[in-house]
Amino acid sequence: MNSNKLPDGPQGRTPARQRGLRWALGAIVLVIVAVVIYQSVTFIYQPKQRRGRFLDTGSQPVGVAKIHRGDINLTTRALGTVTPLSTITVQTQINGQLTEVGFQEGQIVHKGQFLAQIDPRPYQVALEQDQAQLARDEAALKQAQMDMDRYQTLAQQASIARQTAEDQVWIVKQDQGTVAYDQAQIKAQQLNLVYCHIVAPVDGRVGLRLVDPGNYVQTGSSTGIVVITRLDPISVLFSVPEDALPQIQSRLQDGAALPITAYDRANVKQLATGQLSSIDNEIDTTTGTVKLRAMFDNAKQTLFPNQFVNVTVLVDTLKDAVTVPAAAVQRGAPGTYVYLVNQDDTVSVHPIQLGAQDGDLIAVASGLSPGDRVVTDGADRLRDGAHVSIPGHKAAPAAAGAAPAGAAAGDAQPATPGQGEHHHHRHPQQDSQQSAAPPQQQAPGDGKQ
Repeated sequence: MNSNKLPDGPQGRTPARQRGLRWALGAIVLVIVAVVIYQSVTFIYQPKQRRGRFLDTGSQPVGVAKIHRGDINLTTRALGTVTPLSTITVQTQINGQLTEVGFQEGQIVHKGQFLAQIDPRPYQVALEQDQAQLARDEAALKQAQMDMDRYQTLAQQASIARQTAEDQVWIVKQDQGTVAYDQAQIKAQQLNLVYCHIVAPVDGRVGLRLVDPGNYVQTGSSTGIVVITRLDPISVLFSVPEDALPQIQSRLQDGAALPITAYDRANVKQLATGQLSSIDNEIDTTTGTVKLRAMFDNAKQTLFPNQFVNVTVLVDTLKDAVTVPAAAVQRGAPGTYVYLVNQDDTVSVHPIQLGAQDGDLIAVASGLSPGDRVVTDGADRLRDGAHVSIPGHKAAPAAAGAAPAGAAAGDAQPATPGQGEHHHHRHPQQDSQQSAAPPQQQAPGDGKQ
């Protein structure tokens, strides 16, 4: 057996199989090289318009905004809760059977309007008893007064003992106290009769009925008969950070009325506008915030008790401030900056210092002036000195009807260098217009057509 024979496998291939593998790899490499050469030649000799897809030789389209002056509102935003000024649980002030309910659930009631009736008959009987007792005690008082007058006359004549006349004076006073007590009892029973007729203590909306007619209600009940909530006007309680408190207090001390705007929970729909009314007397140490109350006219009932709303407080307004769109502001290594569009349609990195923000506008403390143009869209593909094109905007030569540079060169008459130089000096205005136009860049290989 020949021990030098190599096995047919990955670790030992026959020479024929190795040569076939090398030929296959060589063919693949040749195909790749041919594709690369073809693409390179096609790229060099294809029209410039098609090469623009591979070479960044044109201008970058961008959105531009002009810097203006305007007012910037200094606002504070917070999450608030609609809180009614009055939430009253109507309780019975006497014990008795509830005989009638004079409201419907969810009804708007006014102060003094009838709500419920408690059986008044026991208190009417008690009133009549007290009135009878008063009549009897008043008769006893009159008799005691007549006896006192008689005893005083007899005492002056020394017909009776002086002690008897003096005792009769105190008997009269006791009867007077009894009559006064009876009169108070009558007033108490009359008041109970008033309590039997329950009326609304404030204007507002009644809630769901808590007790049905026929039940025996007592003064010690915790449920009550119904709950009335005052809806107009209504307040909103919200909290602001303690850092915002000094500016708000300063404005209130100056007598300014701070407008408040309430939005829905999604912070999209405006619900109502009001005014800041009061500030709490202490800061919550657990949250570092202070509570404020705003008052709203709620005639249309757009604010509902315990509703969560987004609150915007207009603290102050910066008048005639230089403003920049928030979309134009960039942040990076230079700090806060914008891409400033120059007269030759190139951009430059321009650092700025920002102030307060109001929606999509930001106040600029320094770095920009009214009339400057800044890039608001497409800034992520720009660099310092890059050429840009503004949709709908044409350069001055194009607007004047000047022909393209290539067409102008082809239509011009042949001239010697001296003649061309002499022509340049004779028409400086035309030269300045041509130099103001953005230079056209040429891709490598344009001169080799």
